[in-house]
Amino acid sequence: MEITSNFSNIWFSILALAGGILLLVAGGETLISGAVKLAGRLGMSSLLIGLTVVAFGTSMPELFVSLNATLQNHPDIMIGNVIGSNIANIGLVLALSALLSPLAIHFSRIAKELYLVLLASLLLFGITWTGVFNRIFGLLFVAAIIAYTVSSYHREVREKKNNEAPRKEASDSHSYTSIISFIIAGLLLLAFGSTLFINGAVDVARHFGVSELVIGLTLAAVGTSLPELASCISAIRRRESDILVGNIVGSNLFNLLLVMGGTAIVVPFDLPSHLLRRDLPAMLLFSAFLVPVLYRTHRLQRHHGAILLTGYIIYLYLLI
Repeated sequence: MEITSNFSNIWFSILALAGGILLLVAGGETLISGAVKLAGRLGMSSLLIGLTVVAFGTSMPELFVSLNATLQNHPDIMIGNVIGSNIANIGLVLALSALLSPLAIHFSRIAKELYLVLLASLLLFGITWTGVFNRIFGLLFVAAIIAYTVSSYHREVREKKNNEAPRKEASDSHSYTSIISFIIAGLLLLAFGSTLFINGAVDVARHFGVSELVIGLTLAAVGTSLPELASCISAIRRRESDILVGNIVGSNLFNLLLVMGGTAIVVPFDLPSHLLRRDLPAMLLFSAFLVPVLYRTHRLQRHHGAILLTGYIIYLYLLI
């Protein structure tokens, strides 16, 4: 009887985990749809939409999962979620995108964001040495992402003023009411999905004796990276390389600064020192790989995607 009960419980937990992922994907997609429509009506460029609006939207699953995990006293899931998502965004999502279609992107248009991701990663290295991500660090990280977003918007405004071409009118026929409805619906789906996901993930980890950090680095990371994958596939269909690459790099920046920083403001958390031996170096290497490739070729070819995907498979092998 006890075996049957345990068997039923684990399947219930797996269903909760899967249901949570589906709600996170649906919520992320709904939120992104509303955010992109709003940005289009405001006349933002495709690159800026990718770097800020889409990146922010696709980082919402990570934020909701991280906040829920930390509030429920499961900080390792939160830490693994952020670091694992940044690794999966490049090693899995960007790699698959490049394998599907070579991606053209001028390095100068993405250099600032790439360097910021590397800088934030190095700062996280230093904070991990201290062992605690406190509210002061959290405030600094959140202030940095706010400053970056405001700076990016003002840069866009300046470039538009310097552009002599007449401004195109927004073609989006959606009303502001419907756009806001999309955004609210997306946020609600993310809230319910993150709660369901965390409950399922914790139960599965306990049943199979897997650490919560590994659950965060694998299941949580891939699950919350699905919105990035969906938006990248959509960008490939539209031949919008700017949105695609901007989404990945911008999402990683938001994950580090907004998700980790915002979570630390709510509840400060400990950072295990063993992150310095495997997970943080892997995250830094995947991001650093993009710098020389985009600097020299201004594009990601299929063989670059193959290299990234191979590296991600090796990382998962070492992890498990």
